[in-house]
Amino acid sequence: MEQQFNYSNELSGKVALVTGGTKGAGKAISERLKAAGATVIITARNQPDQADPDLCFIPADLSKREGATHVARETLDRYGRLDILINNLGSSETPGGGFAALNDEDWEATISTNLLAPVRLDRAFLPRMLEQGSGVIIHIASIQGRLPLYDATLPYAAAKAGLINYSKGLSKEVTAKGVRVLTVSPGWIRTENVKYFLERIAKSSNASIEEAQQSVIAALGGIPAGRPAEPEEVAELVGFLASPRAQYLSGTEFVIDGGTIPTI
Repeated sequence: MEQQFNYSNELSGKVALVTGGTKGAGKAISERLKAAGATVIITARNQPDQADPDLCFIPADLSKREGATHVARETLDRYGRLDILINNLGSSETPGGGFAALNDEDWEATISTNLLAPVRLDRAFLPRMLEQGSGVIIHIASIQGRLPLYDATLPYAAAKAGLINYSKGLSKEVTAKGVRVLTVSPGWIRTENVKYFLERIAKSSNASIEEAQQSVIAALGGIPAGRPAEPEEVAELVGFLASPRAQYLSGTEFVIDGGTIPTI
């Protein structure tokens, strides 16, 4: 018998947490899950630029162990459960110059934010999900896990590669117990920071925004789609994967990069 889903209300009754949910793809994912009927919690170090009364904001620095503990405690105290965990937080603040420019602190900070933060949150919420016999965990990785850029983001690329590997291993352990684990690996996304970045390139090189964008695309080795992804496009994929329409999907990495990765 074919199942019928109401896409506009398919996550009604579900509680979702989106890390890094105040900007960029995280913000778009939060809005997408809210539109599907979920109760959505967002967390980040800083308040969102524009508060949304329909989103519960928990301030926390998830690069620290205490931040993950705080978010888990607040979420479970308020709602008693978590059905969807989107580990979206990710950043790279390391200097350029290749491996010799990177010290232990650069590596440790990047790995803590991009790998240990999702591991800690998974560890905090998985016992309740397993007790429920249901749940979805989605790790937002990056195509740099397979296509590293050595000049400035090597620690980030290594951390995301670790996240992809960890996500696959975790899925093997918990899928049979009712918890689906998936990875989404975006390529270049047109966030607000990217827009400012392109403006700076355009100004410094006396070029148009389109010319600046094409120069970045060339540096990435080309994007067959000809442009970065919009945050909403990534959010739509995540929204589908979190929904009951994707209930047979687990342990898989979904790449959304406009064709950037040139290999199978």
